[in-house]
This record gives sequence, C-alpha cells and structure tokens, in this order.
Amino acid sequence: MVRAQLSAGLRPGEVVALRPEHVNFNSGRIDVREWKGAKDRVVFVGKRLVEDLQNWMERRPESEWLFPTSKGTKVDTSHLRRSVKRYAREAGLEELDRISPHTLRHTFATKLYRETGSIRRVQKALGHSDLSTTMIYTHVVDEELEADMKGLWE
Repeated sequence: MVRAQLSAGLRPGEVVALRPEHVNFNSGRIDVREWKGAKDRVVFVGKRLVEDLQNWMERRPESEWLFPTSKGTKVDTSHLRRSVKRYAREAGLEELDRISPHTLRHTFATKLYRETGSIRRVQKALGHSDLSTTMIYTHVVDEELEADMKGLWE
C-alpha cells in the first residue's frame, strides 16, 4: 500500500479506494477513479510495483478492495498514515513528525519533475487542475540549481 502510493503519487484516499479492476497488470496502468473534484485520471507504474501487486493479489484477503483489511473491508486512511510512520521509524529517518503519506506524494512529484523537467507532466500525474498547485515542486530543483551554479567555479 505504501509502495503503491510512493510509486504512483496517489493521495491516501485514492490508495485505499483502489480496486483490483483498476490495475492493468500487463501495462502498469492504474485508473484512479473519481477522487478529488470527481475527476478520473490515469497513472502508470513500473514493473517492480506491478510484480509486487501481482504477488499481493495471490495472498490478499477476498475483497472488492485492492488493499483490504484482514476482514476484507476498506482500509481507513489512518492505517496508511500509521504504516508510513512505522516504516519511517524502522528506516531510522529523522523528524518523524514531518513524515506522512503526503511526504510520499511530494517525493514522487519531485522525482518525476527531476526526471522529466516537465511541470505539466507532474501536474497531470498528480491530478492537479491548477498549475500553481503543482509549482511547489519546482523549488527543490531551483535550490539544487542554485547550489550547483554557486559551486561551479569554487
């Protein structure tokens, strides 16, 4: 569940609302259905996550949800928050109070922006209707550029 959020940049509510039929295991396409603003969108994930999801499908509890509780009911987003905190603690990360599921979404967006250099692609992947909402992810790259340029001749 946590890896799916990080790999696809999904909101917590989108992760827990996923159903097996939303995932195309051949193409890595995930259909994110009617979440924020009642807008559907499509995201794509890599082979590693697809394999993890296929393995999960073989052992998950019977349910309409991709990531159900052990009883087959829908997981609450608070469970996802607790899982992210637990994994961060186990990884020895500092400032645990600043780490949340949104941190994973932010990490995804920053990595996608670094890889593509396209704020429009990040906007589409995150499902933002307003580009100004997406622009926050450019500051990290701008800070890196500043440091690189200042150190160029030192």
